[in-house]
Amino acid sequence: MLRHRIYYGLKTFVDRSIRLGIRRWFATRKRKEVRDVWPIVPASERRPADWLGWPDGKQFALVLTHDVEGKEGLGKCRELMRLEQERGFCSSFNFIPEGDYKVPSELRDELVRNGFEVGIHDLKHDGRLFLSRRDFSHKAARINRYLRDWNAAGFRSGFMLHKLDWLHELDIQYDASTFDTDPFEPQPEGRHTIFPFWVPAPVARKSEANSTGTNCYPSSTCDRLRAGYVELPYTLPQDFTLFLLLREQTPDIWLQKIDWIAKHGGMALVNVHPDYLCLDGATPKAMEYPSTHYKALLDHVRERYEGVFWNTTPRKVAQFFAKTTKVPAASEASSLH
Repeated sequence: MLRHRIYYGLKTFVDRSIRLGIRRWFATRKRKEVRDVWPIVPASERRPADWLGWPDGKQFALVLTHDVEGKEGLGKCRELMRLEQERGFCSSFNFIPEGDYKVPSELRDELVRNGFEVGIHDLKHDGRLFLSRRDFSHKAARINRYLRDWNAAGFRSGFMLHKLDWLHELDIQYDASTFDTDPFEPQPEGRHTIFPFWVPAPVARKSEANSTGTNCYPSSTCDRLRAGYVELPYTLPQDFTLFLLLREQTPDIWLQKIDWIAKHGGMALVNVHPDYLCLDGATPKAMEYPSTHYKALLDHVRERYEGVFWNTTPRKVAQFFAKTTKVPAASEASSLH
């Protein structure tokens, strides 16, 4: 936590290119150390207890998510949506409620109207969300307001920082701030699974939840669902890590990992930032990579796995998992946290 305080306190005073250069230096050396656990960590293919498989006998799930970091990314959302629509895919766009841009309600409505999802990405995306529990509680109240106003069900923190116990203060159906393996993140400890998992709430939280229906699923499962939330770890490397940090020139790592996930029947969840995509076919800028890499991922899935994958929004994956999987009761939370 002290390291995080120092880094995010100094971050605004250091030029972005310098920060990226330092991160690349560390990432290049880190990659040699973690070759046995990245991009695939052994045993992460183990299925959850009582796992019954994906809907309609699908072999694996494909979940596409997008964190919109700034104004440039905001301006690319519609084009990215069309790119996915043309290939028959849907995704989720996560917006920063109090960041450097304003999210037009017209854009949110258009995304939802076309079968896409809108989620909450942190509050300010400044690395300070989890600095203290009291401060987080104040911020959680504001995040909950945006969740209600945007009719959103999911959350992802900035920089993938996470304290899963604290997130029970949010009125969410799912969180997506963790990963199976990603040693290049500030909190490098992975969850070591390519499946969703349940995060049970403390007993007190369940008693509070019974008095509210906020973001609740159908009433037959309301009690257990408000007694926790579903965690959806990303299981494909982030685009920033692959193409800007490690400077990969092809999407091969994506394709190899998704083939491995498909083989084991898991969830292929990827986070692609519209900010870093070069969508117009021009020469990518310093902080961009060719959109052909992302197109190659989508085309690979569509052509190789036609009819056997389930592409849907994170909200629907969370609903499916919570309804079909035996989750721990709230009273068991203390032994599982």
